[in-house]
Amino acid sequence: MAILTLPIALAACAGGLPGFGDDGKSMSYTADRNGTNQPFPGNYRTELLAFMRTYLNNPVGVHEAVVAEPVQRTVSGHVRYVACVRFSPRESDGGYREPKERAILFVDGRLDRMAENAGELCAGAVYAAFPEMEKMTR
Repeated sequence: MAILTLPIALAACAGGLPGFGDDGKSMSYTADRNGTNQPFPGNYRTELLAFMRTYLNNPVGVHEAVVAEPVQRTVSGHVRYVACVRFSPRESDGGYREPKERAILFVDGRLDRMAENAGELCAGAVYAAFPEMEKMTR
């Protein structure tokens, strides 16, 4: 079990992504392999749901969940597939705030990191309903 939790603990210490500003609002789970011929992340929805169950304090009761299919973008000089997600998580007081938009980067077809400041990465994203996210359980 410690083997599985160690990468997550170390990932929480990851710094910001160049090109996203130095706000430290990203997490990385894989090393940068500098690959330019990236495979499409065929399981992006499944990986995104698994990640969100651990990212959110309470994954139950998410509202207004939408996702944009991954598209290739250049991130810090490297070609990456980027999927965008927007959602309103249930707050600790039971209410909801404005929807949050996040960019999810994939390396070698697997979820690599999340950028909390999606900015340009999600500009022009075409969203579709993501009902699986609204049905998440603990």
